Amino acid sequence: MALFTPGRRWQPPFFPFKREPFGKRILRKVERWIKGPMFGCRMCGNCLLQETAFICPMECPKGMRNGPCGGSTPEKCYVDETRPCIWYKIYERSFKMGREHMLLEVLPPLDWDKVGTETWGDVVRSIREYGTGSFIKARFSGNKEKKRESWEAVFQPVRQPTWWAGDSNYHAPGYPEPFSRLERELKAGEFVITAEVSPPLSTATGKLKRDIAMVNELVTAVNFTDSASASPRMSSMACSKIAAELGADPVLQIAARDKTRSGLQSDIMGANVMGVHNVLCITGDNARIGPTPTSNTNILDMDAIQMLWILRRMRDEAIYLDGRKMKSSPKLFLGAAASPFASEPNFQALREEKKINAGAQFFQTNLIFDPDGLDLWLEALDKRNILNKVYILAGVTPIRSNRMAQYLHHNIPGVRVPQSILDRFDAAREDDYEELGVEIALDIIQTIKSKTGINGIHLMSVGWEAIVPRIISEAGLK
Repeated sequence: MALFTPGRRWQPPFFPFKREPFGKRILRKVERWIKGPMFGCRMCGNCLLQETAFICPMECPKGMRNGPCGGSTPEKCYVDETRPCIWYKIYERSFKMGREHMLLEVLPPLDWDKVGTETWGDVVRSIREYGTGSFIKARFSGNKEKKRESWEAVFQPVRQPTWWAGDSNYHAPGYPEPFSRLERELKAGEFVITAEVSPPLSTATGKLKRDIAMVNELVTAVNFTDSASASPRMSSMACSKIAAELGADPVLQIAARDKTRSGLQSDIMGANVMGVHNVLCITGDNARIGPTPTSNTNILDMDAIQMLWILRRMRDEAIYLDGRKMKSSPKLFLGAAASPFASEPNFQALREEKKINAGAQFFQTNLIFDPDGLDLWLEALDKRNILNKVYILAGVTPIRSNRMAQYLHHNIPGVRVPQSILDRFDAAREDDYEELGVEIALDIIQTIKSKTGINGIHLMSVGWEAIVPRIISEAGLK
């Protein structure tokens, strides 16, 4: 247990991937001896303690550097249940200290050339560039604004390298006309319906094509998961290509869990060439909940917010992450996941605002079983003045069995099934489970349709695509 952190160091500290001069090695050891016991420091070389209320975000098993995942709870980390969610603690302390505004800045992924090295040297160099005398004078000044400006002038270049240039501002899309049918209908003010079609477990595409053709006549866009639950299936990219060839408007999911920065940029250009314009950026389920043998559960190369930032700049500024110019930029309608029930509504609202600032234009929410409970989340979004900056598609699924209801409630991070629904499945006969699930889904849809701020329904059938036409018909969605 470190002195100033509510968690514990999840992994040992990093060591540099290069030989360093003697002076830097000494400084690194001193920094490690001090920051290790105090903050559980892993020596990432890209310190963010100033922004995260002096709780090190590198204690998050996912390596999330811009906020919590959709499974954040006040009780525990869903990857390692022996520890608290470190980002929940960061949010909790930041709000108590009145520093929550600092969490809005879009922070960069690790620069692995600096991993394992010290950060203090960067701070000293930044002070020298600002002017040592001017900095000391400002620190002892009675002018609070001058103190804040001097502090920011020194630490902003340390945490925001020129290749990233992140900020806490909203960036409106830099193009005039919609790129996809989904974007066009949302901009026109239509209440849209999208549907999820499960990628196949093999190379066979017959059922996939039939399901796409069946739902395409009823929905605006078709979504394909990217190895949901960290279990391999046909890639979202391949399914999206097939959907585009069949005349559907695909939504490509990209999970940061399985992507590197170079891979993301390459894939998105390839997807655009194949006619894919809607992209949903998600961090992805941790490998811990996937099949064994468990793959790497340590550090993600980037999180969903960093993916959005990279893709928005590729689209609007025509630049790669390394600053190279592109002759022809990708045409993208960017989306992200939202978890209304993951933790405190005001925590989630700040998290959603950060995604919007990074580039998210639409949200697909996690599964919703308590539509009236959405009000607190929507009110929190409204207080942050962001409802007019994003389109929200509410996630709905028909529960097929009592076992599925229990699994969703107890095992899926960010999903809560009310006790009233669990009781209805406990009291029902097994032969009536599917009919009960459809009835509940229809009731949820009717309530959601009346909510101000909701722009559509995202149907997640979880392999039960045949039920989609009935739900759309009986809910009066077409």
